[in-house]
Amino acid sequence: MSAENIRLQEDRNFTKHWKKWGPYLTERQWGTVREDYSPDGSAWENVTHDDARSKSYRWGEEGIGGISDHKQKFCLAWAFWNGKDPYIKERLYGLTGNQGNHGEDVKEIYYYLDSTPTHSYMKMLYKYPQAEFPYQELLEENIKRGKTDGEYELIDTGLFDEDKYFDIFIEYAKQDVEDIIAVATIHNRGPEESKIWVMPTLWFRKTWYTGHEPFMPKLSKAGDNSIKAFNPKSGNYSITFDGNPDLRFCDNETNRERIYNIGNEKKFLKDAINDFVVQGDTKHLNPANKGTKAAAIYEITIPAGESRQVKLRLQHQTEENPLEICDTCLEQRKKEADEFYDNLQERVTDPDLANIQRQAYAGMMWSKQFYYYDVERWLEGDPGRFVPPVERKKGRNSNWRHLQNYDIISMPDKWEYPWYAAWDLAFHTIPIARLDPEFAKNQLIIMLNEWYMHPNGQIPAYEWNFSDVNPPVHAYAVQRVYQIDKKANNGVGDHEFLERCLHKLMLNFTWWVNQKDSDGKNIFEGGFLGLDNISVFDRSHAQKYHGKLEQADATSWMAMFSLNLLRISLDLCEFNKVYQFTATKFLEHFLYIAGAMSNISNEHISLWDDEDNFFYDVFHIPGKEPRKMKVRSIVGLIPLFAVEPIREDLFANLPEFKKRLDFFLREKPKLASLVSSWIQPGYDKRRLFSLLRGHRMKSVLQKMLDSDEFLSDYGIRSLSKYHEENPYSMKIGGETLTVKYTPGESDTVMFGGNSNWRGPIWFPINFLLIESLKKFDFYYGGDFSIEYPTGSGKYMTMDIIAKELSMRCMRIFMKDKNGERPVFGKNSKFQTDPHFKDHILFYEYFHGDTGLGLGASHQTGWTGLVAEMIHKYYKIREDKDHDSKTLFRS
Repeated sequence: MSAENIRLQEDRNFTKHWKKWGPYLTERQWGTVREDYSPDGSAWENVTHDDARSKSYRWGEEGIGGISDHKQKFCLAWAFWNGKDPYIKERLYGLTGNQGNHGEDVKEIYYYLDSTPTHSYMKMLYKYPQAEFPYQELLEENIKRGKTDGEYELIDTGLFDEDKYFDIFIEYAKQDVEDIIAVATIHNRGPEESKIWVMPTLWFRKTWYTGHEPFMPKLSKAGDNSIKAFNPKSGNYSITFDGNPDLRFCDNETNRERIYNIGNEKKFLKDAINDFVVQGDTKHLNPANKGTKAAAIYEITIPAGESRQVKLRLQHQTEENPLEICDTCLEQRKKEADEFYDNLQERVTDPDLANIQRQAYAGMMWSKQFYYYDVERWLEGDPGRFVPPVERKKGRNSNWRHLQNYDIISMPDKWEYPWYAAWDLAFHTIPIARLDPEFAKNQLIIMLNEWYMHPNGQIPAYEWNFSDVNPPVHAYAVQRVYQIDKKANNGVGDHEFLERCLHKLMLNFTWWVNQKDSDGKNIFEGGFLGLDNISVFDRSHAQKYHGKLEQADATSWMAMFSLNLLRISLDLCEFNKVYQFTATKFLEHFLYIAGAMSNISNEHISLWDDEDNFFYDVFHIPGKEPRKMKVRSIVGLIPLFAVEPIREDLFANLPEFKKRLDFFLREKPKLASLVSSWIQPGYDKRRLFSLLRGHRMKSVLQKMLDSDEFLSDYGIRSLSKYHEENPYSMKIGGETLTVKYTPGESDTVMFGGNSNWRGPIWFPINFLLIESLKKFDFYYGGDFSIEYPTGSGKYMTMDIIAKELSMRCMRIFMKDKNGERPVFGKNSKFQTDPHFKDHILFYEYFHGDTGLGLGASHQTGWTGLVAEMIHKYYKIREDKDHDSKTLFRS
């Protein structure tokens, strides 16, 4: 075992809490729902970026390259000043959802480069211009631009054209659990000498007025280059800095006069260090050198092409010459990180792919965040403090009073989406399980805890609206993580985890049946389902058009959910055969859903269209004929997800399950024939449960693998390219609604308009399609092949097509024959500059034709699935003969 594996084991066994400190600071606390105390719920405007330097937060803290303890009581982050900006750079800048022409958008350049799962070693890079940061230019130019224009980014301002910027590498190494070395290495990439102020900053999250903390924590000067920190629960810390910085102190208290134009309650304020550095104003600094916030201020001049370092060490007990071990410890932990990843990546022979994968893993680890949100306390306010407006008691999340979030949670993007999203999180856990299966399992359990899950069984969606509906992929992730963990543990599965999750997942399944199948027809609604503008109208508000939407994707997700729970139940039968009755329940659910998709309520209405050989949503307006909404989108591909090949021996000793299976074969042959191939055993004695078989499966795959429809050079598009020349229009109530193939950023303001599902490539959907193809191959093996691409005359097995689709997705980030990465498009700086070109950004989604990265630029969350694609791509199949014999068949 590597040193990092030993640390993981010690943390898992509660021997040493190696994960007590980590990158748990968010990158944006301002503009979040938690900090919004407005009467109208306008979170973006209630606390702005300009407010942030002066406003002490209630629910969390933010910083650049920051770390904190797991309860975020004590925080450390980095601030910088180039001598020209109107305020110091303590936090990342970006536009709100109402300012950006494509929604919220961070306007900075930074990269997560490395991290072990225990955060024993971490590294990130922040690029800071030497000229004044163009805050106003970025705002004004984006406001000018419309939905059909691209976003105006920091790189577009020209500030990096002559290399007049600093590369700031931030690294952390743990000597022990609470003995942490932090180093910032600042490179002057410009042609001239330049000055920078570097300020490692320490502070306590403000908990002393909420009734949670009876005693005030305190920072105080302990020497010329050291600070003592005291927290009643954590005890004393000593922070030692190299050199002789200027140590300054204030309090983490709001400057009420600046923000609200009312008198200040406190004398020493949060923005005092900023005012001192930028303006020389000492008014709000504490001359006694103590407080709840402090910074070590370094004024450094760096010659052209050279670098300088700032080091510090945080520990409980100060030893003699504490900084002597910094370099040794840093190098040792970096070496151990290399050993950990070398072992994990031993089959990844392409250095470029290994670099991409490691940075994807780094982003997954850096995107952990302490997330605190007690909805009832947020609704009612803190005792003796500001009372929230009465409007909120009937407003956003008011029916989630039970919800108490106080955990380290994997975020989609710590700036653009600094709050968990249920279906994003499920996908995060799959690549994370390769690094740290315990953390992956913990993340899945968290969402199922009774203080998260609603009493009615709904899993909270995200803080803007916990009641919104995300696809039910949690069971899929539970089963997938269980299998990854089981294989890593030599075939020993964590049955307790699986059983615990199943009980809660059954509650969630029941919520879906009760709430989203209102007519009891086994056809589901669901609405939005995370797919934003995929349809002609916002699917969460079909009632606006006096109708009801029966969704092919919602119904298929539920069929997949049924199969996931069936498989989990069968896995649990390995140690408790009582679960065969649960398996029977979900077998029947799956079959009835499949039957309903072909004949809704026995009214001969089907989600399948025999003319187009594709699945569509059906829209019902009372008194009118149901209408298929013939949009060729991933809505019609999602039925492929409902597939599960199961080995005979898994249910051979389950008589009650087998008995029910035989009953359906005998008594409901038409229903059974729709969905499964269990009469005829497939490859390796597997039986198949699937929504699609035979003609329908081939028809859907033919469209999916057609380059004039869904198949792009970079994966599967979310909308068929067919709609580029053939937009789909639908007239409802005098209004004409249209969907057209839009491969890049959204050109509509429809709900979720900052994202776009009308043509771009999205990793979670591609990942599930690839997984489904592999599952079909597990059943069919080399006996089934399909034309790929459609019209090419070449035939391949499903497994080989899955690998080829994986490569298309991976190719987004890989260097092409010209050494350029599609993700960076025509940006020459990103493509060719040695200080940019090998640093990867994992965007939210990608242009359907070019692979250009779009949307949130650090959504390593589900785009981090590329790490799992790379892992699986290099996985050697056990049946090598089968693989080699069926590579190509023409």
